[in-house]
Amino acid sequence: MRVLLISDTHGDPTGWEKALSTIGNVNLVLHAGDVLYHGVFNPILDTYDPRRLAELLNSFPVPLIHARGNCDSEVDQMALQSHILSDFAFASIEGIKILITHGHRYSREEILKMAGGGKIDVVLEGHTHIPKIENATGVTFVNPGSPSLPKQERPARTAGLLEKGEIKIYDIDSGKVLLEGKAR
Repeated sequence: MRVLLISDTHGDPTGWEKALSTIGNVNLVLHAGDVLYHGVFNPILDTYDPRRLAELLNSFPVPLIHARGNCDSEVDQMALQSHILSDFAFASIEGIKILITHGHRYSREEILKMAGGGKIDVVLEGHTHIPKIENATGVTFVNPGSPSLPKQERPARTAGLLEKGEIKIYDIDSGKVLLEGKAR
C-alpha cells in the first residue's frame, strides 16, 4: 500500500497537485491538518485557491484521513466531504499503527502517553512546516513538511510516502528524497 503523508497545504492546490505528481499513485492520504486556510501568520500565495483545493480533495478517488490543524475551522469543514475537525485520527496500515495530529495542541509527553505500550508505531504531525523523521522511545515521529509554505532553513516544498514500512520525505520540486526512515 502506498500512503501519501502530507500536512499544511494551506489552500494551495498547486502544492497538492505537485505532491501527487511527485509521489505518484497512492491508496490512502493521511493529512496532518491546516488544509484550506492560509492562516494569519502566513503569506497569501499567488496560488492560494482554497475552493479549488476543496474541489480537488472532494473528487480525489482514494480515502483521506485528516487531523485538525490550528488553521482548520467549521467553515472549512463545510467545503470538504472528509472530516477535518478531530484533533487526532488513527489509521492502521499493514500492521503499522499511526496517530495523526497537527502538532500544536499536545506536547511530546502527551503524545508519547497516547502512543504508550506499543499502541502506536508512527505519529504523523505537521504545524512547523519543517520535515523530519525521528524516533523517540520506540515511536517514529514524522513531519512531512509543507508542499505550499516550507519553513526550513533551505526551503523546499515537501510531502512524504509510507510504503512497505519505509517512510520517505520528498522535495516535490526536484523529486529528491530528503529524509528516510522506518515506520517501526
